[in-house]
Amino acid sequence: MPEHTTFFSYLIAMFPALGENMHAFGHSLFGEPVTAHGAEPLVASVFVMVLLIGLALGVRAQVKNHDLAVIPEAKLTFRTFFEVFVGFWYDTMKDMMGPKRAKRYFPLVGSLACFILFSNALGLIPGFAPPTSNWNITMGCALVVFVMFNYYGFKENGVGYLKHLFGPYIGWWGIPVNILLFGIEVISTLIRPLTLSVRLMLNMAVDHLLVSLTLGMVALFLPIPVMILGTLVVIVQVVVFCLLTSIYISLATEHEEHGEHAAGDGAPAAHAAHAH
Repeated sequence: MPEHTTFFSYLIAMFPALGENMHAFGHSLFGEPVTAHGAEPLVASVFVMVLLIGLALGVRAQVKNHDLAVIPEAKLTFRTFFEVFVGFWYDTMKDMMGPKRAKRYFPLVGSLACFILFSNALGLIPGFAPPTSNWNITMGCALVVFVMFNYYGFKENGVGYLKHLFGPYIGWWGIPVNILLFGIEVISTLIRPLTLSVRLMLNMAVDHLLVSLTLGMVALFLPIPVMILGTLVVIVQVVVFCLLTSIYISLATEHEEHGEHAAGDGAPAAHAAHAH
């Protein structure tokens, strides 16, 4: 297979009308045509989403009968995988922000975790490249996180979401410090999509390049340590991205939950601030 080419390149080439539409779309929107290589990350992302939807429907059919679903399966299947994976992230969010908010915001974090995990893992299969090694895909995920945690913050706390950016009010003589803190917090919030997307993209791009070079230069069994390292990178990057997302949501929505936590509903949101 030629360099920088995946199976999705041949898939796009099988449908000439699709290639023509991509060229026309890119020319009208970006001023230059979109090549088959440039469209590969988007096609790979669509493939991952279709795969996840299919797996989710299959698992849903298995757990539809609640009486049978409570009995764990004896071997590893997609059902047991999703039960462990989804349960891990829900428990993590519950410990961070309490069960009420964890249940409310879990669909976003759980969906991101599944999409990023399967996208990252796609790069471990010879002939495929992870869509998360492309900045357009990772920035799209990061922008979704940015929009949603700010939306959640305003929805839960209203104008108070902006007030907390100024820090605690200590008197009129501390107003310049509050203004300085506000500027720092705004800059910190605005760069979150950049740090989230670049971290994920660079790690996956370098990991995929290393795996590809190793597979192309050495014998069959020698790349096994590199594949193990690649698997660890795949998992770690999911944890980092989704853990930071959970922290951002917890920080944005924590003020309204103080009373609830004081009543004993889960761990205090201060844990999230400490982690941040």
